[in-house]
Amino acid sequence: MSKLGPVSVGGKNPVRIMGIVNTSPESFYKKSVYTEQGEIAKIVKQMEEDGADLIDVGGMSTAPYLKTLVPEKTETDRVTQAINTILKVSKLPVSVDTCRASVAKAAFELGVDILNDVTGLQHDASMAQILEEYSPSVVVCAFSKRPVSGNHVIQTRNLLRQSILTAKKYGISKDKIVVDPAIGFFRKKKQGIFSTKINSDWLERDITVIQNLKSLKLGHSLLISVSRKSFIGQILNQKDPDKRLAGSLAAETIAVLNGADVIRTHNVKATLDAIQIAQKLESFKKGL
Repeated sequence: MSKLGPVSVGGKNPVRIMGIVNTSPESFYKKSVYTEQGEIAKIVKQMEEDGADLIDVGGMSTAPYLKTLVPEKTETDRVTQAINTILKVSKLPVSVDTCRASVAKAAFELGVDILNDVTGLQHDASMAQILEEYSPSVVVCAFSKRPVSGNHVIQTRNLLRQSILTAKKYGISKDKIVVDPAIGFFRKKKQGIFSTKINSDWLERDITVIQNLKSLKLGHSLLISVSRKSFIGQILNQKDPDKRLAGSLAAETIAVLNGADVIRTHNVKATLDAIQIAQKLESFKKGL
């Protein structure tokens, strides 16, 4: 069992839902972008009403197939405006989705106590000092600056182990670390700095990882983010992320049945409904 801020995750706890509040117009799913305070307040209140346990705020897209890098000040301004708005309208714990120490520090100063870093704490060396100072909960992704190859599950496990060790080195206790296998971030043709280059098929990698989530936990709770992502579009031959809801729900449901403890999603109500039904049917089957 782990803690994301005040929220217990994993173990006998229910699957937790992390709603995505995306403030970066560069993002791949345009309908998930909220830049005005009124829009942010409205979507957060709706997510809370729909059953979200946490809110994840990002100010810069990290999609590995887009050019999305923005100045740190731009990311900081987007994130802090969103956090200030959220704290006024909701009591849900907030996570900051960033790999930059200065952005994380600005969020922590506002009271945020969860960091979601898609680079597994490898992008910004200054993050060490920030984590030691604020000691937040941390979601660490599988990530490598160098190309990787070999068995997808072993490869992902090894990278997660490195990120866990880094978090512990920075003073984060084991119960504050949650792992994320980084669905969508392993690419044969790497673009940008937020993806890991592999020599094999990226679709096969994502599918294999989702099938083997329990073996990737390494003694920690596991968060997964598959909502509207490109592997769903690839399977369904659907380029428009807006038309990937059914595929997202199917993937999220399978992820939960395979061991995911936290689902990070654009679709809070639909996701919660889908996984509740799946878990109920699964528990009924086991009781026969």
